[in-house]
Amino acid sequence: MALKKISLDGQVAVCQEGETVLDALLREQIEVPYSCRQGACQSCMVRSLDAEPPAASQKGLKDVLCKQKHFLACLCYPEQNMAITLSKQPEFFTEGTVVGKELLNRETILLTVRCKEALDFYAGQFVKLKRSDGLIRSYSIANSRFHSTELTFHIRRLAGGRFSEWVHQDLSIGDRLEVSGPQGLCYYLPDRKGQNLLLIGTGSGLAPLAGIVSEALHHGHSGAIHLFHGSREMDGLYWIEEMKQLAREYPIFFFMPCISRGDPPEGVTKGRANEVAMAALPDLKGWRVFLCGHPDMVNQAKKQAYLNGASLQDIYFDAFHIASASLD
Repeated sequence: MALKKISLDGQVAVCQEGETVLDALLREQIEVPYSCRQGACQSCMVRSLDAEPPAASQKGLKDVLCKQKHFLACLCYPEQNMAITLSKQPEFFTEGTVVGKELLNRETILLTVRCKEALDFYAGQFVKLKRSDGLIRSYSIANSRFHSTELTFHIRRLAGGRFSEWVHQDLSIGDRLEVSGPQGLCYYLPDRKGQNLLLIGTGSGLAPLAGIVSEALHHGHSGAIHLFHGSREMDGLYWIEEMKQLAREYPIFFFMPCISRGDPPEGVTKGRANEVAMAALPDLKGWRVFLCGHPDMVNQAKKQAYLNGASLQDIYFDAFHIASASLD
């Protein structure tokens, strides 16, 4: 077995026969986080910048991390020279122009931004939007990745929110802002098209989930897709008819809007979205689960989904930190 050169952010170690990447780095006194050295704690996770990591070195990692060439140094017996990194790449921003702005409900705007450069993103990821004065906020992409130059966002007005208030009151079509490269691991990959999907969102958490549904349907997903969208009251919901029309067009897609307060009209269920979902789907073994919205909902739903049989590897989430401490 030929020796393999491992380059870590400018430092080089030579991996000998029978030696893991972690062993080689530590032998050369190159600092890298680690703990159990058995692949359980995932402390030594790094990312390859060139070569595909051996499949065995990605054991236990979520598929989205594997897709980005992350691997565990303690499990990696390299098959070729590798350039790896611990650090995040420099953040990239491109210029964006506002080309659409419309109300979804009284507190949420559908904002469409055309980017100067196409972005290679996955439905469910988020980007950072930056004003000319440097103020930055993160928002999930609401469309599928097949519209790589135009991105849509559901921006909810928050009391005292400097950025959201600016978007609602002052931002106009034709105005410019900067858009970062895509981030986040809560997204759809079309590798298991027969797997059932459960998506639960509150408030503007519908944005990434709508993109995921669109992309899954575009790829010919064959498993059932169940989307539950919740709010306190009816005026916090939106896209009800659009989602129901999608359900009429695609027999595998099921949509349920939920409100936790007041009397729901026909076609809307009473209760919190995660509780309604878990009662409707008590057996989630083998399902993939996406959770987006209020942190309390996300935390509760993660536990409920696991107790209902979903694997932790198949639970993806993105908590939206908002001003209100109460649960949608």
